Amino acid sequence: MNSVYTINKGVGRPVVFKGLKAQWIWYLGGGILGLLLLFTLLYIMGLPVVFCITLIIFLGCMLFYLVYRFNARFGEYGLMKKMAAKAVPPVIYCDQMFRA
Repeated sequence: MNSVYTINKGVGRPVVFKGLKAQWIWYLGGGILGLLLLFTLLYIMGLPVVFCITLIIFLGCMLFYLVYRFNARFGEYGLMKKMAAKAVPPVIYCDQMFRA
């Protein structure tokens, strides 16, 4: 009885979709959902449909441009590392050794 097992070669690798890595996929998805809600809100407010569609297409292009740009600049963990570096104090003082 011979069994054939497939090997998952993607274990430990980051999730990549169309060039986007890890959290950038979620940022793009959230942005698209936000644009859908913005279009709905603008349409319900009574603004012209042509204006709504033009604005959403423009904002959508800007969203894609910025997300892909940040993805290329920061990569998988770069943005988290940058935010963590801001939380580190520039100087740490220790006055315990001077007390008697």
